[in-house]
Amino acid sequence: MAYAPVRRLTVLYDAECPLCTHLRNWLVKQRQLVPLDLVPAGSQEAGRRFPGIDHGRTLDEITVVGDGGQVYRGPAAWVVCLWALAEHRPMAHRVASHSGARFARAVLLAAAKYREGQRRPEGWQEGVYRRADGWTYHPQRGWSYAGPEACDSGRCPTG
Repeated sequence: MAYAPVRRLTVLYDAECPLCTHLRNWLVKQRQLVPLDLVPAGSQEAGRRFPGIDHGRTLDEITVVGDGGQVYRGPAAWVVCLWALAEHRPMAHRVASHSGARFARAVLLAAAKYREGQRRPEGWQEGVYRRADGWTYHPQRGWSYAGPEACDSGRCPTG
């Protein structure tokens, strides 16, 4: 079986998760050896690009898709993200080892625990932009309010 080189990666991240958007912004600022497209998981764009992927699952764990159809999830997704970055490729090689994989899993579990701690029954903690409240995320512009309620109703969204 011949392996195709990875020339581009798409990172599907939860745009409603403060930790995920922080990491997305960090990835964008890094020098990339392999270009990263960062697309909100569960978005129309993600559905258009990857119709065969379980998009509900992409909201639960980071998913990275290679230009050759490779799909990486969980710790492997983080390793491939690090591998794409000039300053962090050596770390990716270390973390890809057996002992490094245990470390990567531990980091992911800690991040998942943090994310769960940020959740409330009605959604993300107060002050965070939520689609359910009428906010829309645009990669080039950030968050904008497009909800049915206007501020003159006395119930302006926070954040």
